[in-house]
Amino acid sequence: MSTGRLQLSVLVSEHARFHHHALYSEIVHRAHKFGLAGASVFRGVEGYGHSHQVHEERLLDVSSHLPVLVVVIDREPRVRQFLVQLADITPLAMLVTLSRVEVLIPPEAPS
Repeated sequence: MSTGRLQLSVLVSEHARFHHHALYSEIVHRAHKFGLAGASVFRGVEGYGHSHQVHEERLLDVSSHLPVLVVVIDREPRVRQFLVQLADITPLAMLVTLSRVEVLIPPEAPS
């Protein structure tokens, strides 16, 4: 069985902060409080953005400014409502995208 959903992706720098908290963590906690189906954070090992400067993970480098991707998936109306909750955060993000996704829901486990 599959269902259509909307995926919100927010790309931020791992060092971006919002009121002394990691920006990616703030987004996840807001998604949780809002009651969305789920949110995950993925840390990049290499990337570049508008600066065109390549950032990569190096051993013992604590200032690498690597990209972090926050992914939230839920029903479209819920994700769009949640975007309002991020209005004060999104100017700090490097990129915010919405994509339609098909979620494959596994059948229920036998009893």
